[in-house]
Amino acid sequence: MPYYVYRITQVGPIRQLESIADHALYRDAAAQVRMLRKDSDPALGHFRLIFAENQLQAEELLLEVRPPEPMVGDDY
Repeated sequence: MPYYVYRITQVGPIRQLESIADHALYRDAAAQVRMLRKDSDPALGHFRLIFAENQLQAEELLLEVRPPEPMVGDDY
């Protein structure tokens, strides 16, 4: 399964995904994401690395809205 690199921009409540590249090796994908994060302006979006079977699954995982963690225990 390949590693996908995406730029994610938030326009109001909508996330826009831009596919940058896909890599067979984690090392190559991680190096590209580090370089992109270092050289980019945070106002233009952020970069994510995701491991998925295909590009459709990668985009579905990136757009998934997760519920907040339950607040239980002595710390809350």
